[in-house]
Amino acid sequence: METRSTPSISSFLPTAFILAILGWGGLFLLIQNTIPTVGPRWLFFFLCVLAFTGTALPVVAFLNRRFPTVPPATPGMVIREAIWVGLYGTTLAWLQLGRVLNLGLVFLLAVGFIAIEILVRLRERSQWKP
Repeated sequence: METRSTPSISSFLPTAFILAILGWGGLFLLIQNTIPTVGPRWLFFFLCVLAFTGTALPVVAFLNRRFPTVPPATPGMVIREAIWVGLYGTTLAWLQLGRVLNLGLVFLLAVGFIAIEILVRLRERSQWKP
């Protein structure tokens, strides 16, 4: 029987670096050179997802390596969890633009995203693979 382990953190660094540079650099250029009309606003949210995902990718990879699960996390799981962090941060930014963000909503959204990830992991673990 083959044993798998969680992928190393260094295998995610090139992807994290590219996403973070594109996201944070794009956000800097967008904020410095445009006015907040509809097009740049959607570009802002897209770049926020890239920036937060790229920044969170090494952290998520480290946490999955430090706290192993059964079965071990695959590269797809690590990337999916980093994307959840990107979506969470972008959702918070979107809610703040509408002035509806409060501490209760921050915690409720975090619990919701964590619950979704737990349910997806449970589904993946329950799949029978001969």
